[in-house]
Amino acid sequence: MSSLKITSALVPILSFIFLPSICAQSSLVKKSEVMVYDTPPFKQCHASSIIEVSENKFLIAAFGGSREGKDDVSIWLSHSDGNDWRAPQLIDTGVSADQELYPCWNPVLFQSQAGTLSLFYKVGPSPREWWGMVKTSEDQGKTWSAGRRLPQDILGPIKNKPIQLSDGTILSPSSTETRTTEGLNWKPHIEKSSDDGKSWTKIPIDPQTEFDVIQPSVLVLGDERLQILCRSRDNSVMQAFSEDNGDTWSQITRTALPNPNSGTDAITLSNGFHLLVYNPTVKGKNGRSKLSVALSKTGQDWQEVLSLENEKKGEFSYPAVIESSDGKIHISYTHNRRNIKHVVLEFN
Repeated sequence: MSSLKITSALVPILSFIFLPSICAQSSLVKKSEVMVYDTPPFKQCHASSIIEVSENKFLIAAFGGSREGKDDVSIWLSHSDGNDWRAPQLIDTGVSADQELYPCWNPVLFQSQAGTLSLFYKVGPSPREWWGMVKTSEDQGKTWSAGRRLPQDILGPIKNKPIQLSDGTILSPSSTETRTTEGLNWKPHIEKSSDDGKSWTKIPIDPQTEFDVIQPSVLVLGDERLQILCRSRDNSVMQAFSEDNGDTWSQITRTALPNPNSGTDAITLSNGFHLLVYNPTVKGKNGRSKLSVALSKTGQDWQEVLSLENEKKGEFSYPAVIESSDGKIHISYTHNRRNIKHVVLEFN
């Protein structure tokens, strides 16, 4: 269905047979764009996630409320049959087991090879104190189970979707934000499940790194090689590599890509390219006013190929990206905190 189901064994074959020339990168074009909410039932929204649950049927989840971090911020879900987006449904309000009301954060939609649709999200006072939650659906998001708290020290995918390997292993990209006497401390990690999400193991990624890094996404390079790309507070998109399908990871290093301390998302496409959606700027007053798409054959030689937004001011941020069953690229992202925009791209 989507790029979530690309296996590492297929990537070298697809790259050899179908990979367009580097010149074809310029033929990635915008086919459509639309705001998801006609009349948003909240003042602000952010941190969307998009998924194709069956052919030409899509869901977008986001958090919405009066303002990020306020107790009225809840998880909302919208459905589309490939045309219009229906009015969002309230999915969770963040009421804890002790009946306290907390803000909700960063929903992530994921459908496993077994067909179970999961909605991961966070609940808690802040990213330093939140905990992971999950709901599941067996009818493509029409109805949902009660929210279930994830095990201690397991947060679920922190912003970007998991991938599932050919043997069924799920790798969920995650990270933590803690405060120490020296300030904030950001660390990425992987949460691994070999039983379709019933249990999880936490895998560290360069815990001694000097960089503050969160919100990884996972690329499949082939031959058990994986790559993560991460947001950082150091004006660069950061990366690390695995040679054993995510069991161990290299040191974290800089890429040549700028990052204004803002979330990114990346996928490996069925044509063998890797695609990244990011803000091509550094920290500053208008660091999120531009949003672009970059492509790479290797995961390292990135080329910016398309501008989604390019304004003097504004916020266009926190993209989520998938490849649909018909080969189109679907991107959702925050549009000035007032709406979520859905953009469809296609190779000509």
